[in-house]
Amino acid sequence: MPESAGPGGGGSLVTTDLTVGGMTCAACVARVEKRLNRMPGVTCGVNLATGRARVVHSVDVPVGDLLDAVRRAGYTADRIRDAEAAPEAPPAGCRDDDCVKLVLIAVLALPVLLVSMIPALQFRNWQWVCFLLATPVALWGAETFHRRALRALRHSTATMDTLVSLGVAASYLWSCYALFLGTAGTPGLVMPFSLSTDGGHDHVYLEATVGIPLFVLCGRLMEDRVRRRTGSALHALAELVVKDVTVLDDGPPGEPPLERRVPAAQLVPGQRFLVRPGERVATDGVVVSGSAAIDASLLTGESVPREVGPGDRVTGGTLDAGGSLVVRATEVGADTRLARITQLVWEAQAGKARIQRLADRVAGVFVPAVLALAASVLGFWLGVGASSQGAVTTAVAVLVVACPCALGLATPTALLAATGRGAQYGVLFKGPEVLERLRAVDTVVLDKTGTLTSGTMRLLDTVTVDGWSADAVLRLAAAVEQLSEHPVGRAIAAAAPSAGHAPGGVSEFTAMAGTGVRATVEGHALCVRRISAGTRLPDVLRDARDRADAAGRTAVLVEIDGACVAVLTLGDTLRQGSVELVARLRALGVEVMMLTGDGPGPARAIADELGIEQVRHSASPEDKAEFVARLQSTGRTPAVVGDGVNDAAALAGCELGMAVGTGTDVAVGAASVTLMREDAQAVADALELAKRTMGTIGSNLTWAFTYNVLLIPIAAAGMLNPMIAAVAMSGSSLLVVGNSLRLRSWRPTAQA
Repeated sequence: MPESAGPGGGGSLVTTDLTVGGMTCAACVARVEKRLNRMPGVTCGVNLATGRARVVHSVDVPVGDLLDAVRRAGYTADRIRDAEAAPEAPPAGCRDDDCVKLVLIAVLALPVLLVSMIPALQFRNWQWVCFLLATPVALWGAETFHRRALRALRHSTATMDTLVSLGVAASYLWSCYALFLGTAGTPGLVMPFSLSTDGGHDHVYLEATVGIPLFVLCGRLMEDRVRRRTGSALHALAELVVKDVTVLDDGPPGEPPLERRVPAAQLVPGQRFLVRPGERVATDGVVVSGSAAIDASLLTGESVPREVGPGDRVTGGTLDAGGSLVVRATEVGADTRLARITQLVWEAQAGKARIQRLADRVAGVFVPAVLALAASVLGFWLGVGASSQGAVTTAVAVLVVACPCALGLATPTALLAATGRGAQYGVLFKGPEVLERLRAVDTVVLDKTGTLTSGTMRLLDTVTVDGWSADAVLRLAAAVEQLSEHPVGRAIAAAAPSAGHAPGGVSEFTAMAGTGVRATVEGHALCVRRISAGTRLPDVLRDARDRADAAGRTAVLVEIDGACVAVLTLGDTLRQGSVELVARLRALGVEVMMLTGDGPGPARAIADELGIEQVRHSASPEDKAEFVARLQSTGRTPAVVGDGVNDAAALAGCELGMAVGTGTDVAVGAASVTLMREDAQAVADALELAKRTMGTIGSNLTWAFTYNVLLIPIAAAGMLNPMIAAVAMSGSSLLVVGNSLRLRSWRPTAQA
């Protein structure tokens, strides 16, 4: 939500999201943050890549005051009122008319660049023609930079636009001086192009005058396109929202339901709606009738469509890949799973990681430092007797090459791409700082039921005495258990859906509390019950019971006409991907533990099946939280994975909690990472993505710092033409954003 109760303060704090326009570099970010953080009771973080500011403030501070503060800093600001509907803020510095402007600048600038750089093209009085072409570029084409630089000056600050504006102005004014007061206007002048800043009074820098705005604007437009792609997750989720839905109303008795088309926003819980093949499910609900294959790949990353029928739950935004469904709405609006996913992605992309805050602080003082350095370079070269032209041009090269764009974009663009890609694979991070902490995880503590296992009782084995087949016994047992509501009964009935009798074929049904059920089926007195102490069993059935007990399974006895004829073994089954999960975690160098409230038998059986050596069973919610706290006190960095209410305390107490999205709302709310997929391997996917993301951020920052460390001295030494400096600066930003974009093609090891 764009506005919500903030932490602490007993509800006295609220969070407001703003879009901030006009930011071009990390110096702008620092300026907006400084202006807002000066206000009493206000804390904010600004994200350059998304153009958003997240402000935590007292309820006594009006939102209008926040907007005024940003505007007084020299930027535009608007309040985001609906996180679900709000589009991503366009990255700062790129407007819709920039493309047209860039084309016109290119038409004017390219002849100047070619003639200035290739002596063979320099005709008589070429310099005056180039001056006429360069003047509109310097005044109109670079107008955006000049205007923003003046605005920053009025606020006693400097930004990237200040550096670019000074670079264009200095190169243009020097060219004017050389043409009108020097000897550069002499007809027949031939001027060789140099990568350095060497030259004299007969040297003009019109190629730098047009090249700096041309390459910087071109770089910004390309950067804008790439940044939009890195942060496209919210747009992709928005496309899943259904606009209209076919609602079914009860018609006259004996008549089919009446269909009417209404906006999906008007759906209320309890209403029935129709989903035809090729349509998306309008909202979360339960299938009333029909069957279909539901494709949830765009929502959870699961590539295989899931067959659903009456009684199954479906999620809004998923695609009906075949078959018609009648669904009863259960959650609508902000309560739907799609809305919660959108909210989590929104939260993750609006936040700011610790490493990003550090980079922004560095970049915030970088521009003033560059201005001071350029002034020092100018004074040095003049002091050692260099020509004024060479000294000025060297200072211009320093100004242009040192823009901190790459430094400001290194972290947020990677986080944007990572959170979006994670959402595509059903891995949702509550904030960018979660990715930082995940990288340091060295221990994963896994719950058993609902995390490593499906959490649903299933029939695993049927052992019968001579004279009875497993199919025959199961058919009779399923016929009786169809009338039972017990989980064991439902598991038996589900094991033989085609063989079970209709309820009308069963008579004298009796449910024995805590024991089992009995009934008459096809003339046989049949009883399905737990095996009590002292029950005499044939050897084959006793062996089956003992094997079930040793494995922590549930064994039930089937008696027909008073004789023990079969033992049915039931138990929880492994969740898809559990075996691969444990193997992948170990390959990542992570220690795996199991922490469960189940007894020693079931816990040890699942642990042995997965190869997990460290198991703590029979743990209460308090025990789980205490165990995790002890791990942290020993210097470990554990991540806890769970799905139930009994896991919530451990998830909240752990620095990194990961909740299975199919679990309880309490567990999901307490966790830092929500896993929306049924596949248990989503846990390993989250860790792999975090490591890959932090590696990308590291390489981005390394490049950003290395670029400045290498090129600023080269420019200060007079070895870099200002036009080449502009190309290098734009290329540096593009390299960083392009490197972040690679995260959008990231694939988990299991799918690589």
